Amino acid sequence: MDLHENWSEIKALFQQAFNSSFHYAIASVNENGEPHVTPIGSLILGKPGLGYYFEEFPQHLPQNLCSNNHVCILAVNSGRWFWLKSLLAGKFTSPPAVRLYGVVGDLRVATDQEMKHWQRRIRRVRFSKGHALIWRGMRRVREIEFNRIEPVHIGAMTRGLW
Repeated sequence: MDLHENWSEIKALFQQAFNSSFHYAIASVNENGEPHVTPIGSLILGKPGLGYYFEEFPQHLPQNLCSNNHVCILAVNSGRWFWLKSLLAGKFTSPPAVRLYGVVGDLRVATDQEMKHWQRRIRRVRFSKGHALIWRGMRRVREIEFNRIEPVHIGAMTRGLW
């Protein structure tokens, strides 16, 4: 499967995953080789093979990136209706999950365009107290260059989707 050729499908699945769970799982490895998974809700996919995320709260992820900047991001469409329909039909109509592998860049200040994109994503909850406490101060990002995609296969229910 080609990452660039399937980028629109990948972005659609990531959007469905975010809509159903508000985060993705980003796996990194510490200097001792131990894995660590961090929930990240601010990942934004851009041009084919590229993305960025706002990094304000993770503690272990930035430490792990100092010794190994390779990551794996898992996006799962966790929508109950999506899963119920698929289970009843015995087949998924679209991929339920995907893994993206990539290399994370250095921490930097977000551009105005990145800030606007982020604010558009969270605009529906801008009235909430949580918005002010969590997302108002997001200013620093890391870029990710993705180099590989790995579909999640769930037996016969995902056969032929990718």
